[in-house]
Amino acid sequence: MARLGLIGAVVLAAAAVLATSGCSNLAYYAQSVNGHLALVQSAKPVPEWLADPQTPPALKERLALSQRIRDFAVSELREPDNASYRRYGDLKRGAAVWNVVAAPELSLKLQTWCFPVVGCVSYRGYYTQADAEVLASELRAKGLEASVYGVPAYSTLGKLPRFDWLADPLLNTFITYPEGELARLIFHELAHQVAYAPGDTVFNESFATAVERIGGARWLAEHADAKAREEYERYDSRRQDFRALTARYRDEFNALYSSSAGDADKRAGKAALMQRLRADYETMKAERWGGFSGYDGWFARANNASFGVLAAYNELVPAFERLFEREGRDFGRFYVEVKRLAALPYAERRAALSP
Repeated sequence: MARLGLIGAVVLAAAAVLATSGCSNLAYYAQSVNGHLALVQSAKPVPEWLADPQTPPALKERLALSQRIRDFAVSELREPDNASYRRYGDLKRGAAVWNVVAAPELSLKLQTWCFPVVGCVSYRGYYTQADAEVLASELRAKGLEASVYGVPAYSTLGKLPRFDWLADPLLNTFITYPEGELARLIFHELAHQVAYAPGDTVFNESFATAVERIGGARWLAEHADAKAREEYERYDSRRQDFRALTARYRDEFNALYSSSAGDADKRAGKAALMQRLRADYETMKAERWGGFSGYDGWFARANNASFGVLAAYNELVPAFERLFEREGRDFGRFYVEVKRLAALPYAERRAALSP
């Protein structure tokens, strides 16, 4: 399930635009800057939380774990050694931001929004769910299929002014994740600070996902206890089942939409596929997951936009994993090559990642 976002890149663009005049999206940029400032101002250094007798013991344990993971990211994964994820804040809500994605009725191609500095991205992020739902309603009124989903964390790419209080913080939205998933999230977001290709969401998210998978597996093998590994195995097993099921249906939807069938037949085929998808999910949930219902919301709301955003996080992951192997499983060499690819034109970048 897609869970991360780069709305922080839009914060950078917003800061640039707000310094100019004549922007028709001024209100959106303003909410991006103000929302991020409110988020980082809610946080304080982890050592202060650990020293505070009012901090619940369970939270202290998780914060201490997060700092061991953060140190591992630097020492073993060669990720940036800075103030990111060294502070913690409680937002008193369930998501850091809410992303809006949209796609046509008979296509999985996501709509994009373009911004100064960072290029085009396939989502638009808001710091309140209500604002996100307003945009989603406007997109639906234009005939698009829209989806709104909460994002627990995002990266500002390490490019905001180097004040510790502006760095990306740990948040209540993910601090209680299973140990392996907490590690993966931190590794993923830090990877966005390593390399970023403006306007190429699939490249950026697939690279970060590859880093999180490789780093997460290494953390679990070397530092987690048996209980944490078992907890994560259950969590990840369901995620792999979800990915396999949705990937299979994504291929079927793509085949249908690219076929020579008329629009009426495509609509009928789409409805049948959605019905079969939900039936297969219910079977999987009952037979493999013991009734676990954590993905119910996704399948209830599934549409073209939902399937489109899944591809952004996974499409190029195998290519990055192959690249990591070619670079001798050396993170330093791997990052040098990824940065080189990020600087190439889009077509050359894709060609270089082809098998």
